[in-house]
Amino acid sequence: MSETTTAALPAEFADLERFTDWCLATEPERYAKRLASTMSEMQELYDAGLARLEDAMVYLDARFPLHDMPEDAKNLMHLMQSVVMVSFPIEVWKQPRVLDSGAAWVEIIKEPVV
Repeated sequence: MSETTTAALPAEFADLERFTDWCLATEPERYAKRLASTMSEMQELYDAGLARLEDAMVYLDARFPLHDMPEDAKNLMHLMQSVVMVSFPIEVWKQPRVLDSGAAWVEIIKEPVV
């Protein structure tokens, strides 16, 4: 008997299933994951996610209202938010933390969709 597993992402994005630990609903969760990740882990997510970012935006915009998405679509949106979260460390800073930021902290008080 074979086990069946439920995909966390829409079938069209099965190639990104290995990154579902980045499907985090809030900015503080995504930021904590970024700080806890290596540059190579973030680079892997960035490379795979950036290649599918436009496809994901088209998929989500064409099919679902922002506040009425099925769980797999929400996961895809959160995964793409994580791709954006790692973009500056990958493209600019070459490290997970913001350069020369010391103890500074900015907190989002409302998420667009949780």
